[in-house]
Order: sequence, then structure tokens, then C-alpha cells
Amino acid sequence: CRKLDLRPGERFLDIGAGWGALLLWAAEHYGVTATGITRSHNQHRHVQQLIAERGLQGRVDMQLLDYRALAPGQPFDKIGSVGMFEHVGQAQLPEYFQTVHRLLRPGGMALIHGINAGGVDNTQLGAGMGEFIDRYIFPGGHIPSMSEFMPALERSGLVVTDIEVLRLHYARTLRHWRERFMAKRAQALELYDERFCRMWE
Repeated sequence: CRKLDLRPGERFLDIGAGWGALLLWAAEHYGVTATGITRSHNQHRHVQQLIAERGLQGRVDMQLLDYRALAPGQPFDKIGSVGMFEHVGQAQLPEYFQTVHRLLRPGGMALIHGINAGGVDNTQLGAGMGEFIDRYIFPGGHIPSMSEFMPALERSGLVVTDIEVLRLHYARTLRHWRERFMAKRAQALELYDERFCRMWE
């Protein structure tokens, strides 16, 4: 929110809003009118419930649709997209960035966060991890290097003003995810099964 310099009254779009954390935080703490989009029925239902519980009707709108289907209407002042663009696939990267540009008002700002490959020749992660990720984590997705997605971003009309690499933070993030999962593994096992838990680990 600080990096986007969100200000009260601005129109904010969260592409791939997930479970709504950024969307709701931006509305509650920065006074924006927030719109989120997701393709997940579960996420949509969950965020709709949170909007009602927090009395954010009229300030937060969660829509169930593909980002490409969002009608431009009035352009957004700010756009965020966190951990989503690696899911669109290599062939769709140009359309993804063009869509962000189309939905953003002239002079507006977008923050696009994604997982990137560490080099240009990383076609496969070692020890079979790439196959596992392709099958279970990002089916149809693609983790591009910066040099791979930058041409599509620049051709879209967007202008890069800042790049921040969080690679060194990610191992710590994964450790925290694992610790929290292991602390609740028994509950996960009740909800799902041993296969799910082993896949997550």
C-alpha cells in the first residue's frame, strides 16, 4: 500500500485478489474504493462474507471473473497484482500487461509482484521439483525470468519505475509457512488427507 502510495478516495484494483487481505487492508487503512477479482468461487464467497462482516459494502467490491473480462469503464488510479502473473502462462504475458495498462488511468501506478526465475536458462528445477510444481502448484503457469517478461511489459505501454527483488526474503517466508503448517498438520489431515499433507510439505 505504501509502495503504491494509496490515498483516500482513489480507485484501487487488485487483480487476483485471493482471500482478500490486500483488498480489505487497502480499504480499511488507506480509504480507497477497492475492487478485487478472482476466478475462485471459494475465494469470492469468503471475501464477500468478510466485506459484509466488516461493513465494507460500497467501499469494497469482489468480482468473480477473469482479469481479461473486466470492462475498463472508469480506469483505476492504482492497480496491484500480487503473486498472480506467474499463473497466466508464458503465451499470455503480453495480454496480461496490456490488460493492466488498459485498466490503469493515465499517470496511474501499478505494482506487480510475481515469482521470477533466477536466470534465463532455468527451464527445470532440480530433483524433479519442476515436474511436481507444473503438475500440482502452477499447472499451465510459467515462472519467467525478468529478461523474459520485461519486453512484454514494456510493449504494453507500462513504464518501469522501480524493481525490488525479494528473493532473499522468500526462503524465510517458506520456513514460516512450513512451521505454521506443521503446527496445524493434524487439522489439515482432518480436512484433507495424508496425500495432501505430504504434497504440501
